[in-house]
Amino acid sequence: MPSLKAKPAPFAKATAQLRRQLGARVATSTDALFRASFDGSKLSFLPEAVISPKKNADISAVLALANKYRVPVTVRGGGTSLTGSGSPIRGGWVLDVSKWNKISIDAEAGMAHVQAGANVAAIHAAAEATGWFYPADPASKQYCTIGGNIACNAGGMHGGKYGVTRDFVLALKGFLPTGEYVEWGRATKKFSAGFNLRDLWIGSEGMLGVVTEAVLKLVPLPPARWTLLTAFADEVTAFKAIRALFAQRVQPAICEFLDRHAVQCAEAKTGQTVFQGQAGRPVILIELAGTANELADLKPAVLAWATQYAAAHREAANRAEAEELWTVRRKCSSAMFALGDSKLNEDIVVPLKNYEKFAVFLDKLRKSSRLPIPTFGHLADGNLHVNIMYHRENRAEYLRAEKAVGQLMAGVVKLGGAISGEHGIGLAKTPFLALQHSPAQIKAMRAVKQALDPNGILNPGKMFTLFKVWEHPRLKIELPWDHK
Repeated sequence: MPSLKAKPAPFAKATAQLRRQLGARVATSTDALFRASFDGSKLSFLPEAVISPKKNADISAVLALANKYRVPVTVRGGGTSLTGSGSPIRGGWVLDVSKWNKISIDAEAGMAHVQAGANVAAIHAAAEATGWFYPADPASKQYCTIGGNIACNAGGMHGGKYGVTRDFVLALKGFLPTGEYVEWGRATKKFSAGFNLRDLWIGSEGMLGVVTEAVLKLVPLPPARWTLLTAFADEVTAFKAIRALFAQRVQPAICEFLDRHAVQCAEAKTGQTVFQGQAGRPVILIELAGTANELADLKPAVLAWATQYAAAHREAANRAEAEELWTVRRKCSSAMFALGDSKLNEDIVVPLKNYEKFAVFLDKLRKSSRLPIPTFGHLADGNLHVNIMYHRENRAEYLRAEKAVGQLMAGVVKLGGAISGEHGIGLAKTPFLALQHSPAQIKAMRAVKQALDPNGILNPGKMFTLFKVWEHPRLKIELPWDHK
């Protein structure tokens, strides 16, 4: 842990009053403050207190007091955000809801009643034990919480076929920034009574309210799966091929892409070639899910497609072989640090019609920046993770990385895409919000924030305030999900 310099506590009076009200639920130890000072972005800003609420009244009291004294409040779950949205940049208080982790499955209705701190992998397991399926599956699902997924509208590998978090949230419970308890929606399949403020909270990165509970829609658990790994001559060929597959109205449950640079990283780390004689080729991993009959109908078409377009393909005979095929996808992200000690990890979205144009653009960006930019992601919905690798202490590389990320975002928007598909804005993408949205659109967002949070206490300093992430040192620590 880095050394921490004592600083004056601007909210000492408020924190003392909070401690009198909540007692041991308010932690101010050096260790507690440090652990709550950063998220997956590894950008650390010390709060003055960490609150672990036990009941709704605790949260209401925290927010009421925070409004009285204008104390910033940052809500925390698993701390897996990669954009700094969970880092308390303005200090103040961190409201830790990670222990609010109850999960209840309504097997008759096909719904999951969950608290905000419920682990996403645990929700998956609980649903599947009753024959249901919760499709949203971010890579950090073993560590992230549903509250955080709701805050950034997380997606994952199943997004192309099933949708993202927003598509499965039926109802939310929680608190306005003012401390007033609210419920948006009900545990019903239809709800059309008043403004849809439920969806306004989803993706708002904890800036418009505190989620405490959610009702999630489930879908029947697919009884059968089939996995195919395909390799291609180059990225443009791979993108043309996948468009041809989608044109046949084939919708894989999962369709993951790794460019040649990501594949080379994974192969170097594992010491294994994905395809014998096809080292360093870009690959697409396809998984079909459904009934045995549905898979029997689709498999011939997919195999014929692979024979026509791919340089090589290999299907899994069983789940054990499927897991073996997935090794390359799981290893590529951590393996990239062989190319640099720092990376700007961007989760951009590209429209299907412009996949090949993006491949050409990205190749030009690599050449102009003279930096490694391994890329992988979800082809079924165009959400690609572009990783600009550099050595932080090398000023020339640092400056080229700063320029490259700006060019990337501008290029993506020009292609009709989005600067974020599932990570959100947080701190990391604040320089690019105005590329995506017009002044009128940003003004409307600010107006919503002002209406719901008049004192600006909830997760301040995010989204609308310029922050250049590449100019700030990151903690040199390893987090549990770094190699996932």
